[in-house]
Amino acid sequence: MPTKAPTIVRDIMSRDCYRVTANTSVTTLAEGLALHRLPGVPVVDKSDRLIGFISEQDVMGKVLESAYLNDEPPLVKDLMRNEVLSVSPNKSITDLAQEMLGNKPKVYPVVEQERLVGIVTRRDVLTAIVRMRHK
Repeated sequence: MPTKAPTIVRDIMSRDCYRVTANTSVTTLAEGLALHRLPGVPVVDKSDRLIGFISEQDVMGKVLESAYLNDEPPLVKDLMRNEVLSVSPNKSITDLAQEMLGNKPKVYPVVEQERLVGIVTRRDVLTAIVRMRHK
């Protein structure tokens, strides 16, 4: 039986996604980004509500500086962005693809009822569009 091509974000999002809290050290974050091969991650509170976003680019200079000075690295809350572009799990993949053109984030937190339910990446969206074309 042929599988249906994905059409909404819920069909392609990663549900069990890496996330950090505001009190996570930047060193721990950098290790997690490398392990999960992500360019950035959502920052959540104790209730899994989205409160920010932090990327490799946000932390690279600080990690280098703390290594050079042999200082304690800062916490995520010191560097995270509070203004976050997020997406609903019911959003059309093609609409999200249009939004992702240009210098938009490579990773979008997927939020439902104010809680983080997953992430979706440009790669996820591109793969889904290719599948749509071939169905």
